[in-house]
Parts: sequence; C-alpha cells; structure tokens
Amino acid sequence: MKLHIYEHCPFCVRALMIVGLKKLPVEISVIMEGDAETPTRMVGRKVVPILEKDDGTYMPESMDIVRYVDGLAPPRVTDAPVDEAIKQWCESVSTPLFNLAIPRFTEGDFAELATTEARRAYTAREERAFGDLAALRAQTPALLAQVNAQLNALEPLVAGRRAIDTTDFILFPLLRSLTIVKGAAFGPQVSAYIERVSTQTQVALLSAQAK
Repeated sequence: MKLHIYEHCPFCVRALMIVGLKKLPVEISVIMEGDAETPTRMVGRKVVPILEKDDGTYMPESMDIVRYVDGLAPPRVTDAPVDEAIKQWCESVSTPLFNLAIPRFTEGDFAELATTEARRAYTAREERAFGDLAALRAQTPALLAQVNAQLNALEPLVAGRRAIDTTDFILFPLLRSLTIVKGAAFGPQVSAYIERVSTQTQVALLSAQAK
C-alpha cells in the first residue's frame, strides 16, 4: 500500500498515526502543493490523504483510511466513540489554533513545499482561505492568550488517557499542528500526552520548527 500525504496536514496525520501504530509496511508518498492533477486522477478531486490499496484502488477521507487500516491488523483501536468533552474542546480551539499554525506552515520545512512554485501555490491557497497571513501573524499575542487558556483547560481531560483510541485521531493532529507555534504553553499532562502519542504512532512533532 501507499499513503499519499502532505507532511504538514493534520488530516494526513490521522492516517500516518494508524499506519505507525499498526507498524504496517505502507510507503509514504508526498504530493507537492499545487499539484492538483495527481489527487484528481486518483479520486476525482484535490484532496489528501489518499490511501492507494494493493488492488490499485484509492481511498480518500482521513477517518475512512484510519478505520480501514485499523481493520487490517488487530487489535482494533477505533471502535469506541470520541470523548465528547475532548471533541468539544477541539471544536472550541480550532479557529485560533489554525490562525496561529497556518502562517507558520507556509514558512515550514515540508517536502510538499520543496520548490518555490509549490510554496507559492500553498501560500496563495491559504491566503484565499485565511486572508492576509502577515496580518494574521501579527495577532499572535492575542491568539496565543486564547489558545493557552484552552490548553490549561485540556490538562484534566488528558490526564487519564493511556491507550490510543478514536479520540486521539481527533485531538493529537491539532496538538501536533500547535507544536510549530513558539509560545504554546503545553502543561505537564498535555506535554506528556503529546510525547506519548507521538512515540506510539511514530508521528514526529514540529517543535524543531517552532517560531
């Protein structure tokens, strides 16, 4: 099998998590930003992640991929429903979190941005979605204040979490995105959670790129 991704993409992180957790021999292929032809040829639209199965068929949609790969090797980890309190936390923090992460993603060291043309295409795409990225970057202090307050509220919600389950495929990709933001105040419980899930799923954090 082959998994087609962007390295920065939180939805792709979901697929990478299950592949790493199950330790399956899946080839990772990065699609360049600005390349609409490749994913459109596979699934009819520009989207990632895409799982290319051994039979030559393609599967888009991150959680569909997670559940499919989960079924290939026991034990299953995605049968339980998502923790409602954590789901609500994710929904409440997503806007300020991505307002912080997106400008930094456009400057990041990712394989899909390895050419000037690809980085320019990605930046233009995000500016259409988020507006002036420099202006957004200037809002960092206010956005950090919001996100750090939310991170403090997350501490008790992750304190008892150990084994990977469905909830982690919703929560961890958001927190991994936030590791590219210098000044994100991860408390002891959240820090331990991020490191544990990163290790178990073999998905690297972005801390080395934090700015």
